[in-house]
Amino acid sequence: MEFAVTDELLGTFMPIAVYWLYSGLYIVLDGLGMDDYRLHPKGEEVKNIVSMWTVVRGVLVQQAFQISVSLLLFTVLGDESGSVRKQPSALVIALQFIIAMFVMDTWQYFMHRYMHINKFLYKHVHSKHHTLVIPYAFGALYNHPLEGLILDTIGGALSFLISGMTPRTGIFFFSFATIKTVDDHCGLWLPGNILHVFFSNNSAYHDIHHQLYGNKYNFSQPFFVMWDKILGTYMPYTLETRKGGGYEARPVKLNQAQQTKAD
Repeated sequence: MEFAVTDELLGTFMPIAVYWLYSGLYIVLDGLGMDDYRLHPKGEEVKNIVSMWTVVRGVLVQQAFQISVSLLLFTVLGDESGSVRKQPSALVIALQFIIAMFVMDTWQYFMHRYMHINKFLYKHVHSKHHTLVIPYAFGALYNHPLEGLILDTIGGALSFLISGMTPRTGIFFFSFATIKTVDDHCGLWLPGNILHVFFSNNSAYHDIHHQLYGNKYNFSQPFFVMWDKILGTYMPYTLETRKGGGYEARPVKLNQAQQTKAD
């Protein structure tokens, strides 16, 4: 019996492989001594309420949900003839990427912000992610399964469907989105990081959100910061060099009008 590795299967499992490989890269880098590039001093991880092994198990559970929903989606939408959809031109693919990024950012901003506004959802669902006060790479998808379903899985499905991308394009888009999400949680500010050149939504920006003072700000993820700026939840910051080595994302004081709008 012949088993074919389809674009749908690659689109389902490749982002998961990328998640652990890219996270593993940061683990290796940290082991080599990245104290001069850390956003928090080494040892501050004790502020995190959960162990790293708990985080690993939680991420694997969420990824199992993602696999199930993805395979179901491709089964429902799949072509029974087994033919592979023709790839459009590079220009169309680029446009589909942009549309998918906008859709994902829009969905995740409003769902993420609502999980902070709704006290029940924050207490019983979203607070699980915020047990990581000091983010690190492989904790990027440490969420309650319901949050993973709503924000990541449904958000990804909407991005895929609305953009009209093919499963083959989806392999690259979701792998890229995974890299971006892991990078935003890595807890490091590395020189020459090309993602920081193109995106102001980065590890320092998201680190602000994980701190108590930034809990009502910087909801945007994973690509742009436009919704935060449009809707008054943008917390600007400066990146300061810490005396003991490394960096600190230090928030710029908000004026009263901005504070009231965010609240």
